[in-house]
Amino acid sequence: MKTSVIGYPRIGVQRELKFASEKYFRNEITADELDRIAKQIRLSAFEVQKKNSIDFIPSNDFSLYDGMLDTAFLLNVIPERYRALNLSGLDTYFAMARGYQGELGDVKALAMKKWFNTNYHYMVPELDDDTNIRINTDKPFKLFLEALENGIKTKPVIIGGYTFLKLAKYTGNKDKWSFSEKITDSYVEIIDKLVSLGAEWIQLDEPCLVNDMTESDKKHFISLYKKILERKGNAKILLQTYFGDVRDCYGEICGLDFDGIGLDFVEGTKNIGLIATKGFPKNKTLFAGVINGKNIWKNNYRCTFDIISKLKKVCGETVLGTSCSLLHVPYTLRNETKLPENYKKHFAYAEEKLSELSELRTIISSGNPEKTNEFINNTLLFRERRVEEDDRVKEKISALSDKDFVRLPEFAEREKIQKSALKLPLFPTTTIGSFPQTEEIRQARASYRRGDMTEEKYEKFIKEKIAQCVELQEKIGLDVLVHGEFERNDMVEYFGQCLNGYIFTEKAWVQSYGTRCVKPPVVWGDISRARPMTVKWSSYACSLTEKPMKGMLTGPVTILNWSFPREDISLRESAFQIALAIREEVLDLEKSGISVIQVDEAALREKLPLRKSDRSSYLDWAIPAFRLVHSGVKPETQIHTHMCYSEFSDIIKEIDNMDADVITFEASRSDLSILDDLKENHFRTEVGPGVYDIHSPRIPSKEEIKTSLRKMVSKISPEKLWVNPDCGLKTRGTDETVHSLKNLVEAAKELRKENNA
Repeated sequence: MKTSVIGYPRIGVQRELKFASEKYFRNEITADELDRIAKQIRLSAFEVQKKNSIDFIPSNDFSLYDGMLDTAFLLNVIPERYRALNLSGLDTYFAMARGYQGELGDVKALAMKKWFNTNYHYMVPELDDDTNIRINTDKPFKLFLEALENGIKTKPVIIGGYTFLKLAKYTGNKDKWSFSEKITDSYVEIIDKLVSLGAEWIQLDEPCLVNDMTESDKKHFISLYKKILERKGNAKILLQTYFGDVRDCYGEICGLDFDGIGLDFVEGTKNIGLIATKGFPKNKTLFAGVINGKNIWKNNYRCTFDIISKLKKVCGETVLGTSCSLLHVPYTLRNETKLPENYKKHFAYAEEKLSELSELRTIISSGNPEKTNEFINNTLLFRERRVEEDDRVKEKISALSDKDFVRLPEFAEREKIQKSALKLPLFPTTTIGSFPQTEEIRQARASYRRGDMTEEKYEKFIKEKIAQCVELQEKIGLDVLVHGEFERNDMVEYFGQCLNGYIFTEKAWVQSYGTRCVKPPVVWGDISRARPMTVKWSSYACSLTEKPMKGMLTGPVTILNWSFPREDISLRESAFQIALAIREEVLDLEKSGISVIQVDEAALREKLPLRKSDRSSYLDWAIPAFRLVHSGVKPETQIHTHMCYSEFSDIIKEIDNMDADVITFEASRSDLSILDDLKENHFRTEVGPGVYDIHSPRIPSKEEIKTSLRKMVSKISPEKLWVNPDCGLKTRGTDETVHSLKNLVEAAKELRKENNA
């Protein structure tokens, strides 16, 4: 039995790619130096997979920023506004990812969205009537040869044409499927070139096949691949899916001339039933995704062996693999020098998952799996009692009743009460929470953690930064202020450190987008609030101003979705445990005089099932978890929430049902497309669609922001409209932040005049 990996992390064992890319952006290193570091990362990934005897090692899964962006660049899908800058190929690529503002022009970045049900963000390709699809770069060929020259024959990976077109934005007058012929020709050319270089298997990723598919979708998919497969020659084509099951197109997939089919048996729980009832073609190889590519817990070999045993009764050749790319888990446990062994023994990061694949191959090939040492040791591990449960937490969950999820009075009455109490102008301005975190701030936090700075000195330092931040906001003229969040390392990890039931890693970095990496904490046991989390800092900030001060919290669904969750209890139970803890903090903030409290649910959609028929099982606890947080506050207290980089149109009614008073959305990169959804659904909650893209170094002009606000006013009542950036400002520089916020405030003031306010 052979083994396969869909994709491998690409940021580097110690985030080398992040730091190198950011140096390149600052003109501190050359393109050649960036390429050298990137090559070292790739070769290291090849070697560790070779060391673990992985049979199908991927190449071209590496990216300097994003795989969809790479595919767009490969296929020459480069909008004219970026070409017109006349930058180098590399700088054009980064301009598409980050935007560009300089002597050559001023352009926004491509839109950015969440990659299916993950916290990874992809760049949205943009097609128009003038797009000329053709092969534009040699990246897949270069990376295949790079591995070959180092003694490793890889399986080149390319995002498939169906998923590429399905996710692309089309701004032309025709139909984006009119590009199918050119897409077909380009993929055939790529396949021919790879085969000529020595490639045997080529992996085409088609995760869109796990979404709901219409008859039209299936027709486009079949038409596209019939033409590609008719011209594939000697190539062996692996159709790779992940993040779910292929119930809508299983028969169509099996009927096409693929040599291998990759299915997910972790999230795609219905895939095994499809095979059992409909069979599997004997002339095709099944690539079985049995190692979880999205969580860090060790694989339960007994469960995996049961899956493989069922598959072997129906399928011919079966290859053991990951459920998705290992991009979504950290690199290696070897970096976790401070994590106690009684924790580490339960975990498997990317490198350890390679070892699991090798062990499973050995176990299954032994002929008597249950008598192998690897199987016995793994079984004993899963028999251990891992956590001590907290009976008090369980009692609180059991005692919840319907009234705990309902806030009174109803929204319309609260809205009037809050407008009277807060006395804010039309188009009130605010930020999403965090302000730029300078090197000085990061060093102070690190010194405090190491014990090099006393608690007294650290608190004095943070208070000074808060005071400066409040003064700056008042000077800029913002209406609702924040304290800046200088004490926080991360919007989830910070709160996890104030909760019982969490543990924290040292180096478990995972790519979120581009150079942005996150370090998700781990839900280890039952969760409760260990101590107040934010009251001290928010209360101090509130004492410095007459303007409303927002208390800033992360919501229960986002805390859970941006953590590595337990697998021994339901997500619902974990979410309600966190919600009760955050509820305590909300009520304490209110008691301390904070009249505006923001509870961010940036990741609400993240674990939403991809298929509409499965979604109620998630929304039936995710929405109530948020309502539980704020249902106990007074009518005068205004509850805000925030969401970013997701498709919201199909759950807009559920979002309104969260019963917040104000919600801010990421919107600037998506051209305010959410406005139509809000209007069509008679959205009652006050809203702040973002007018400033904080994931780009661009400074939006006052006129640009005014144009966005005028567009908003055409779709949203001015009385319900807030003015704010897309997201928190933590990753931005101070100067660009100040200039952008000044433009934002001036734009809001001028719009008030236009609306006679």
